Amino acid sequence: PFSSCTCLSHVAFQLAPSLPLQEDFVYHWKAITHYYIETTDDKAPVNDTNIPSHLEQMLDILTQEEEEHESGETGPCMEYLLHHKILETLYTLGKADCPPGMKQQVLSFYTKLLGRIHQPLLPHINVHRPVQKLIRLCGEVLAAPTENEEIQFLCIICAKLKQDPYLVSFFLENKAKRVENEAEVVRASLSAPDTGQKNEMAGAGSAAQSNPEDSSVVASNSTTPNNNYNLVGSLLNLTKSPDGRIVVKACEGLMLLASLPEAAAAKCLTESTELCELLTSRLCSFYQALPQSMDPLDIETVESVNWGLDVYNLKEDAAVFAGKRALISFLSWLDYCDHLIKEAQKSAAAVLARAVRKNFFVTVMEPQLMQTSEVGILTSTALLNRIIRQVTSEALLQEMILFLLGEDTCPETPGGITHVPLRHRLIEHCDHLSDEISIMTLRLFEQLLQKPNQHILHNLVLRSLEERNYAENKPQEEREPLENGQPHDAVDLEEDPLFSDLSPDNKLSSPDWLSCSPPHNSDHVKSDGKTEVHKIVNSFLCLVPDEAKSSSHVEGTGYDTYLRDAHRQFRDYCGICQRWDWRGTPKPFEKCNLDTPFFEGHFLKVLFDRMGRILDQPYEVNLQVTSVLSKLSLLPHPHLHEYLLDPYINLGPGCRSLFSVIVRVVGELMMRILRIPDFTPKLLLVRKRLLGMEPEGLAIDHVTLLEGVIVLEEFCKELAAIAFVKFHASASTSP
Repeated sequence: PFSSCTCLSHVAFQLAPSLPLQEDFVYHWKAITHYYIETTDDKAPVNDTNIPSHLEQMLDILTQEEEEHESGETGPCMEYLLHHKILETLYTLGKADCPPGMKQQVLSFYTKLLGRIHQPLLPHINVHRPVQKLIRLCGEVLAAPTENEEIQFLCIICAKLKQDPYLVSFFLENKAKRVENEAEVVRASLSAPDTGQKNEMAGAGSAAQSNPEDSSVVASNSTTPNNNYNLVGSLLNLTKSPDGRIVVKACEGLMLLASLPEAAAAKCLTESTELCELLTSRLCSFYQALPQSMDPLDIETVESVNWGLDVYNLKEDAAVFAGKRALISFLSWLDYCDHLIKEAQKSAAAVLARAVRKNFFVTVMEPQLMQTSEVGILTSTALLNRIIRQVTSEALLQEMILFLLGEDTCPETPGGITHVPLRHRLIEHCDHLSDEISIMTLRLFEQLLQKPNQHILHNLVLRSLEERNYAENKPQEEREPLENGQPHDAVDLEEDPLFSDLSPDNKLSSPDWLSCSPPHNSDHVKSDGKTEVHKIVNSFLCLVPDEAKSSSHVEGTGYDTYLRDAHRQFRDYCGICQRWDWRGTPKPFEKCNLDTPFFEGHFLKVLFDRMGRILDQPYEVNLQVTSVLSKLSLLPHPHLHEYLLDPYINLGPGCRSLFSVIVRVVGELMMRILRIPDFTPKLLLVRKRLLGMEPEGLAIDHVTLLEGVIVLEEFCKELAAIAFVKFHASASTSP
């Protein structure tokens, strides 16, 4: 009989090529249903039956059928599967897990079916309905034996939705309709698992679109607030798995779903699931697991962390520094939150970022930053600095900035600096009694200034300079250049080969706002424009008196060493600021409110105060203060350029600029030099020790002052280089 069946099949195949496949498909499906009718032992594992083999054969037949048919055409085997609601029946069997292990087999069948078949299956109501119900079975039990199959099934659904985002509407399920529909369909599939409905769905390609009543129930509910997003719920459950591989896959699935452009799905994601809670609660837990005291250097230098690639060794981590494992776990989850928000649909990203701000930054971090314990302040500030460095998503960065600085955009007043307590506290920490806290907080602000966010610069600095009321509106002929003209040791920039080395190929791009050098006038400018920058550069280079200079005695420490760094950094800043609405020239005085009393703002006030004490502060503090000021000087904003880099600015009564602060420091230095014997040799020795050119020997008197003088000289050279590079960029782009 076996051989005769084979011959009959061969003849049938010759007559009707599709018939044998359909017969085989029906045979394998009948074999599975007959097992349930005939078996008396329902406790035997499914692997001891022929069910897995029959399911695999069915998949092979469906795959072969699709390969033999034209693209997009539904073959008879697929039509049979859809028409007879085979997936509904399999779901019921999988839910009952009968025989034991059947749930794994069903999950695997669904996964392979959706993965192997290229034609769109999910739009069919007899596919997406059982798929939706099977989704609800996933993640029900932690560490379940089916976890691996569950996550593979959920991930293939996510991948399909990523390919065709509109399909997500089928997975936004109305809570009220769910129980009613499920009971009806399950009863039908159990009572007649092998028969189809004799209705309009019979025929090739029966899809949700061909049944308006059924499809509208799902799609129309996508806009109601009473939706379930079970796919997200199941993935969230699997993120709690003890198996790290399962957790990573679940997180990948959530990221795919968050990135879908459908507005209804984004709303459901943030309003009807616990995704916000997952992100923030884990962030809080990981942060609170960190040691109360950590070395800032360890926090700053721990290797960059990419979520999902968190490979570690507990013994090795503990040997490096206490808390390294906890720190990597925190930074890894932060990286995931940042990436998810960056990839998320815009409205979802905004909601998720606000949740992180409210539940993590405000609730957990703010008390740490506002505490009085110096050890706690130092650790929390170092962690915040690392967080700022790591965050790249626009929405999360914006919420973090608003948390740190507040939303104020109006000019600051001396009485209003405490309006945002955290901002006030952080700026005050730049001038803390603890040098370590001062340095770390200054680094934090330096990190902030490099972020592509306009509010940072406007809130910290620019809003105080908007009206240019730091300057007096006097005729330009009344403005006197320093020392009645050029300093006696002026450098001829026109003949300097290094300046001319900034060839056209190295020039910056030419957006309008690059032309932000100080206003030119007939006293200061030749036809080629070089006299103006010549005088400005030399104003900075000659601020420090000759007896206080030491760089000329050490090779490779001339001002020219700063030019290429300034050129690169200015180009980077221009790239960041290019999309911001910064005018190319200063606001005309006639449009400025010059009657408003000028206040430089809390941030600049602290920086200028620190700069004024450069001769009495530790070397490391001075380096950090000047580093922040140089970053501000590089910004291509005309008012900031004028205020920080124009030595000829005519300051109003009681106002100070960066140049005037340095002039005051130099005046103090001149008096103190006279009281220190052998000042210049000592200065040169200190410089060589700082450069590692001389071994540490006997202690030198006034070493703090000498180190301050060295930093001052270097800072003036850096400002000169910045002024020249900005002028060069402006001149090269002007018509």
